[in-house]
Amino acid sequence: MTQDLLLALVGFALVTSLTPGPNNLMLMASGVNFGVRRTMPHMLGVGIGFTVMIALMGLGLSQAFERFPVLHQILAVVAAIYMAWLAWKIAHPAPPGDGEASGNPMSFLQAAAFQWVNPKAWSMALTAIAAYAPGTGIGEVILVALVFGVVNLPSVSLWTVLGTQMRRLLRTPRVLDIFNWTMATLLLVSLIPVLLA
Repeated sequence: MTQDLLLALVGFALVTSLTPGPNNLMLMASGVNFGVRRTMPHMLGVGIGFTVMIALMGLGLSQAFERFPVLHQILAVVAAIYMAWLAWKIAHPAPPGDGEASGNPMSFLQAAAFQWVNPKAWSMALTAIAAYAPGTGIGEVILVALVFGVVNLPSVSLWTVLGTQMRRLLRTPRVLDIFNWTMATLLLVSLIPVLLA
């Protein structure tokens, strides 16, 4: 991969990792409700899970989706159901105790598994492989996955930190409820491209 192409890949990874999407919205809500320390497994699950997803897509899994288009439809239905459930959980967190929500944030494995039903993650992975590893050579695929791994984790972590900073503004239960319902609604809105595809 040329230096120009590598810089373009880093830029693509940065922009797509920083822009709002299901992962970032959930991490911000988790930052508000649980703080950085308790959200750490969620952040690691997103960063590592997405990196593994890109590698597997580049090493041949994307070809299975091309060969069996019904898999896209199954994925869309599973994504819609799972994201609706996650939106409900965000809108109805456990009541806070001592300034911190007593429920549980998403675990490492839940966050890693979520990448497989996250429409933005699929779009990012397929685009990255098609644009930056078109020959699907193992070296190219691993490089694309590693670049995303290096860029994605710090990028999504910023959303958690943003959430923790917002906690100061969301001190009353009513304001926190409004925030959580807003995040749940935005998560559902992010499903629109999946449902229209």
